[in-house]
Amino acid sequence: MLFVLHRTYFPEGTQGILLYNGQLICYTIELPWIQNKRNISCVPEGLYNLQKRYSPKFKDHLYLKNVMGRSLILIHPANDAKRELEGCIAPVSYHTGIGKGNSSRKAFYKLTSLVLPALAKNTKVQLRITSSLSYFRSR
Repeated sequence: MLFVLHRTYFPEGTQGILLYNGQLICYTIELPWIQNKRNISCVPEGLYNLQKRYSPKFKDHLYLKNVMGRSLILIHPANDAKRELEGCIAPVSYHTGIGKGNSSRKAFYKLTSLVLPALAKNTKVQLRITSSLSYFRSR
């Protein structure tokens, strides 16, 4: 199972669209690209395995495994990247500004309703992160 996140970078934040089998699942928000610096940058483009994780703060959420130079990169609900993220990815229903969105919890549940059952069946679930420019060049 492969999800693809196409990003667009801005100095204030990173916007994305998350697809599965070519279909829009949700939009995403992240911190801006700042050379993969911990807690202040989005993660590098690449292919990551997803895993289910639980914490008291976020309950069930998703974890990106083996992010180079980083740890605990999560996918969890948030509507404002600068206020609520420390390098993680937040699904949102709509973009409302750079690094901002709304109805994150709704988008998060839409995503996890696909991912969590697959993980429960031991299906490999991956996330490919790429830039929008790469996406449009390959079409």
